[in-house]
Amino acid sequence: MFASEIARFRKLGVQGLLFQALNFLTVVASGLMMWKGLCLFTNSESPIVVVLSGSMEPAFYRGDILFLTNPADVPYEVGDITVYKIPGGDIPIVHRVIESHVTNTTQLLLTKGDNNDGDDIMLYGGIQWLERKHIIGKVRGFLPYVGYVTIAMNDFPQLKYALLGVVGLFLLIQKEQ
Repeated sequence: MFASEIARFRKLGVQGLLFQALNFLTVVASGLMMWKGLCLFTNSESPIVVVLSGSMEPAFYRGDILFLTNPADVPYEVGDITVYKIPGGDIPIVHRVIESHVTNTTQLLLTKGDNNDGDDIMLYGGIQWLERKHIIGKVRGFLPYVGYVTIAMNDFPQLKYALLGVVGLFLLIQKEQ
């Protein structure tokens, strides 16, 4: 099945294989640099997130991709849809600001999912209000349902490894023109 590719690898030699590996690393490094550049541009640790639950329906559905910004000097307003991460939590939560209290130095926020009955105080892990340091960003746009690929890869890890293997294989066996 892969006899011709194996023969081509032998024909490439060590220098050719190293060149293919370098091409692969260049693609990976370029993707990481673009991600970090986007993080700097948007002032957000995660400028793109996927909605994982139905707590914001009908505004956003499971699988929607959200684009975030986190303007440094602009306070959040009641009605803004924010993404936050609580201390000790690793999954960002997408909910709407329902209360905001601004003092001289800080802004305190209370959030709630549009599809939830109550506010998020129970989700905050012991704190009463969200502070600016908990906020990842404000939703600026979205693509509906495109994030289902991410959800599928998280639900079925074998799919993720198979997809990465196929992409890696294609990068290694690509023919130079």
